[in-house]
Amino acid sequence: MLTILGFGMVMTFMVLIMSKRLSPLVALTLVPIVFALVGGFHAGLGPMMLDGIRKIAPTGIMLMFAILYFGVMIDAGLFDPIVDRILRAAGGDPLKVVMGSAVLAAVISLDGDGSTTYMITVASMLPLYKRLRMNPLSLTCVALIASGLMNLTPWGGPTARAASALHLDVGDVFVPLVAPIAIALMGLMAVAFWLGLRERRRLGYSVLTGAVGFAPQQVAADITEDEDRRLPPEQTSDEDVRRPHLRWVNGLLTLALMACLVLGVLPLPVLFMIAFAIALVINYPDLAEQRRRISNHAGNVVAVVSLIFAAGIFTGILSGTGMVEAMSRSLLAVIPPSMGPYFAPITAIASMPFTFFMSNDAFYYGVLPILTQAAAEYGVTPVEMARASLIGQAVHLLSPLVPSTYLLVGLAGVDFGDHQRFTLKWAVLVSLVLMAACLLLGVFPFAATAP
Repeated sequence: MLTILGFGMVMTFMVLIMSKRLSPLVALTLVPIVFALVGGFHAGLGPMMLDGIRKIAPTGIMLMFAILYFGVMIDAGLFDPIVDRILRAAGGDPLKVVMGSAVLAAVISLDGDGSTTYMITVASMLPLYKRLRMNPLSLTCVALIASGLMNLTPWGGPTARAASALHLDVGDVFVPLVAPIAIALMGLMAVAFWLGLRERRRLGYSVLTGAVGFAPQQVAADITEDEDRRLPPEQTSDEDVRRPHLRWVNGLLTLALMACLVLGVLPLPVLFMIAFAIALVINYPDLAEQRRRISNHAGNVVAVVSLIFAAGIFTGILSGTGMVEAMSRSLLAVIPPSMGPYFAPITAIASMPFTFFMSNDAFYYGVLPILTQAAAEYGVTPVEMARASLIGQAVHLLSPLVPSTYLLVGLAGVDFGDHQRFTLKWAVLVSLVLMAACLLLGVFPFAATAP
């Protein structure tokens, strides 16, 4: 019964938002409540929802102040030189723009924080997409997949979870994955090349003339206009909020913030709160201007943070009712004994839907140990299972349970359902490339030999 309720709840949610019958905020709030009531969990419904909100509250706070911090940096013009250089390198070519987006997202993702990756990548690249009239879904697609691959670093989260859940050394899990990740990044660049080529054809870009209905020189001139400097596109900024003389100060502050994030000096929400306060005082000491800057980004903050807390209700009910555990055990039950030697590739493939329908914590701490125990009977080692379990992370980021994905679509100004439909096939493809590379390089076996 719980399994049916769990899968029914997730599928109902996905259908409602992808068909645009409900907004993600409304669906995240109402759908789990309805299914919990149907399942007879009305007595404990309140504590479940509050527990989910409590667990996700630090993430909501972090995203709120991260949006405000990078909003101030964008207002002050910190990323203007990056946009200028990328624009000159791209030359108004949609193909180069999409590939440049993938490279930029992959490099920034080295810090292991998806939210930071999305904010900097979208801040730098969205003006180019707007000016060239490109589809912003190409930007969100390559940024998300790049983040999913680079998030496999030991400090990114999933690898550390897999290692700790199985009591393994994180280096033993990660180091053999370096070469497959590099191959998967090549797969991402191939996807970016195809998306960029498709944009070229759609926009009528000519490689010989270098034009999409206008000269690239005009693109370079137009991109400096204020309305294309702002993020998200609906907002505009005036030249008087630029602080070019403080660019180095802002750059050093941002680097210090990133260093503190990596070193774990303080919790992420606290770091962003402190950094935002410092940035606001340095760039806009006038109190009235501070209020205007905060007000200018309030729409983004409310849109993203409200979704985060609504997702807390969804995950709270999913976990509190026992639906997550029931879903995982039912999926395990469908694997016949004859498929035992193939537990590693099965786990790799299953990690895509598993991590899509549940959080990383639920998968790595709840499901992976059960899978690993069963696989050990067929000769698959725990470290091989840990590596296989990481394959689906690019698909995982498309889950409605991942807070940073709402930030990505909010900053880019695209619909969450549209983003899922556009990106899913490419995320699955790159994940399969990663799995194939792991199998070819012996990172985990296709068929294990019984001990």
